[in-house]
Amino acid sequence: MTFPPVPRTAPAERAVLPTVGVGLLSLGSLLVLLLHVLPPSNQIDPMTRTISQYALGTNGWMFDVGVLALAAGSMAILAGLVRGGVVRAVSGTSVFLTLWSASLTVLVVFEKYDFAAGQHTGASGMIHRMASLVAFLSLPAGALLATRGAVRRNPSWRAPAAFTRWTAIVSWACVSLLIYAVAQSFFTDVSWWRLFPLGAMERLIAGAEVVAVFALGHWARRAATSPAGTDPAGVDPGGADSTGVAGDPVRDAGGGAALVQ
Repeated sequence: MTFPPVPRTAPAERAVLPTVGVGLLSLGSLLVLLLHVLPPSNQIDPMTRTISQYALGTNGWMFDVGVLALAAGSMAILAGLVRGGVVRAVSGTSVFLTLWSASLTVLVVFEKYDFAAGQHTGASGMIHRMASLVAFLSLPAGALLATRGAVRRNPSWRAPAAFTRWTAIVSWACVSLLIYAVAQSFFTDVSWWRLFPLGAMERLIAGAEVVAVFALGHWARRAATSPAGTDPAGVDPGGADSTGVAGDPVRDAGGGAALVQ
């Protein structure tokens, strides 16, 4: 029994989402970096104050727009990864990247404690803190899961998968500093936010994780523009073989279909 050919979209069309995603990531990163050099936010000490401190100033709108751009760009890249066959729409990577983007949005909606004004309690600040933790843990987990079995499914993904894996490992290494700081605070008299310069540690983690999202964006573009969107068995993520004829869903169910994470 044969099936009609599955229509394929042009590589340029498939590359729109990851390209938009990378553009939004670039915009968001630029706005946050500008906060470090433009007055009056340039008066904030980046070693001791967190990035969210910028949201409390007169040019806090740049922080809000920048972080929302990072969230939207990450979702566009996730959509590109799904469309390119790198990950499934329902997968660990999709869940963790969605958590990352949702957490970034929560950071904008709920502001951090303004310690300079004597604020140390309140629901908004606690939600902001928890969202930061979820974001820091979700992104490297999602990026690492995306690399699982990727080269087996498509050998042309070897380079972007390896780059993404290393960025995820570096992100985990940076997050481990925070985990260690919190863990040791239960056994010593040193507060977790005093063990390492808090602002520097947060910027290190955030920078490493944004690089990991850029790596995923590059991979999504690679998958979209690759002339061979198939796995080594010759079956593409949409179910069509290299001749353009869809695979038999019954026959392939035993192992002939491409496993897309």
